[in-house]
Amino acid sequence: MPRTTAYPSDPRIHVDADHLLRLGPMSRALSLLPRQPARSLLNGRHASRLRGRGLNFEELRGYLPGDDVRTIDWKVTARTGSPHVRVYTEERDRPALLLVDQRVSMFFGTKVYMKSVIAAEAAAVAAHRILAQGDRVGGIVFGDTDIAEHRPQRRAVALTRFLSSIGALNCNLHAALRPDQTITLNTVLKQAARLVHTNALVCVFSDFDGLNDASEPLLRRISQSNDLILFDISDPSSRDLPPNLKLAVSDGDKQFEIDSSDPDLSHRIRAAMESRLAQLQIWSRRYGFPIIPLTTEEPALDQLLRQFGHIGGRR
Repeated sequence: MPRTTAYPSDPRIHVDADHLLRLGPMSRALSLLPRQPARSLLNGRHASRLRGRGLNFEELRGYLPGDDVRTIDWKVTARTGSPHVRVYTEERDRPALLLVDQRVSMFFGTKVYMKSVIAAEAAAVAAHRILAQGDRVGGIVFGDTDIAEHRPQRRAVALTRFLSSIGALNCNLHAALRPDQTITLNTVLKQAARLVHTNALVCVFSDFDGLNDASEPLLRRISQSNDLILFDISDPSSRDLPPNLKLAVSDGDKQFEIDSSDPDLSHRIRAAMESRLAQLQIWSRRYGFPIIPLTTEEPALDQLLRQFGHIGGRR
């Protein structure tokens, strides 16, 4: 686990494991189960319906009065001369893998919160709910130079370790960060594709910096046999830069100054963000995974409750 750097306690800029653990009781209204509220983005009227737990094959046995005829195995029936049925049991749980982006590109915000904070809080809320509904939860937390992998488990101590990794990387972010190397989004997607096989829930919390053509086959591979949900985290400045705003921003290597009074610069920034989102939306329609938009303007929990059909956010 990366070493945590101590910063003044401002949950709009940095969040630690204790803060993320406290989100559990406040998120009880949220559900990541297949049955969703009518207005939820996951209720089936949109890009994707959550599959829920799968079925495990148990045995073949002779047909008994009252058995569902749809479970009859016709090949075995024809071979033996007597009706046989296939017996299945529901899986006890399903794995969930949460990919949490804590790179320096996420350490940005012009409103209330940093994008990195919204990603951390949203992932923590999802992790709490997944464990509470009886499923296994794990994830990959990645910064520019550090990556922490947590295999899905159904234990409270595993959740604590996962949230500790998020908090550690979040608290290591600072404006002067200059990483020697950068972990790319595609590197993490490849790692996720190796970890999940079928019937898992995969959630990505990111601004999707570094998205490119090589990302498409990775997203397709993950979504083919699993439930994939993308949480697209943005700052309002990507849509419309405030007038007379001057910012010093860094990509982790070079530093640039942004002057919003330059109309050409504002247009190029907006066009780049719109292009990235448009590409994600094309893949969303093509492969059937939903995109949940989150912004830096309000707490992650309030946004999640509203996006999942609880009008008005937190109760």
